[in-house]
Amino acid sequence: MSANTKERFSSKLGLILSVLGIAIGTGNIWRFPRIAAQNGGEEGAGAFLFAWICFLILWSIPLIIAEYGMGRNGRKGVVGSFVELIGEKKGWLGGFVGFVATAIMFYYSVVAGWCLYYLITSITEALPANLQQANAIWDGFQGSNWPLIAHAFVMSVGGFIVIKGISSIEKVNKVLIPSLLLVLIVSLFKALSLEGSGLGIEYLFTPDWSTLKKPEIWLEALTQNAWDTGAAWGLILTYAAYMRKTDDVTITAFQTGIGNNMVSLLAAIIIFSTVFGTLSPQMGSGEFWK
Repeated sequence: MSANTKERFSSKLGLILSVLGIAIGTGNIWRFPRIAAQNGGEEGAGAFLFAWICFLILWSIPLIIAEYGMGRNGRKGVVGSFVELIGEKKGWLGGFVGFVATAIMFYYSVVAGWCLYYLITSITEALPANLQQANAIWDGFQGSNWPLIAHAFVMSVGGFIVIKGISSIEKVNKVLIPSLLLVLIVSLFKALSLEGSGLGIEYLFTPDWSTLKKPEIWLEALTQNAWDTGAAWGLILTYAAYMRKTDDVTITAFQTGIGNNMVSLLAAIIIFSTVFGTLSPQMGSGEFWK
């Protein structure tokens, strides 16, 4: 990426939605509710949320500030930004960050293929009534050519959007991210309408402070923030090269980190409300998750 590139995000909203587009994903909607449940105590998972918020403020947001600052000021890619910041001999550090992000992409592109398949299946077929039917759908998927087709399609569409440039990325995210939020809001209202959903919310937000004595709780909270925000992956740094000079780095970083983790929390409320409301209105402890 050239330092003289004149292409920029057209608005602050476009920047935030695009960054949320790379941050919000399976780590928020799929992983976070599970990790919160597994690290909850007998009384609830609120203590884990406390540790998670601590690392958002102490770890994720500072890293996001650094990425925004490096990208906006250098107007270069990951390697070039590291070279400009700490010297040419240390440019390999940026290369390592880029390599890690590329390696992670191979995981996410496969999962995106799964999501595409399940989207089509949920539209064309009835939802599975039990675990056996759900496993049959998965086994049928794995035994077909769908994994290759879905993966190739996802990679092709993603590559096409990237080649078209930052304006294309911004336009796509202005549609996809609001659409995702709409789906989550509709799911939230549906989950809250279930009898017993209040027990799920109560368990999610009730702290069992004794669990904070366990080192693994803090480690899981830190790890989850890494999956949640995508901080230090070099992705935010790359987008920051297209920031407008008028966009404040610190404020944008807080908006990005808090906005991203609010989606995680929203997903957790949906999942906890649905599980408690559907499977056992009388459920009051964390035994189910274990």
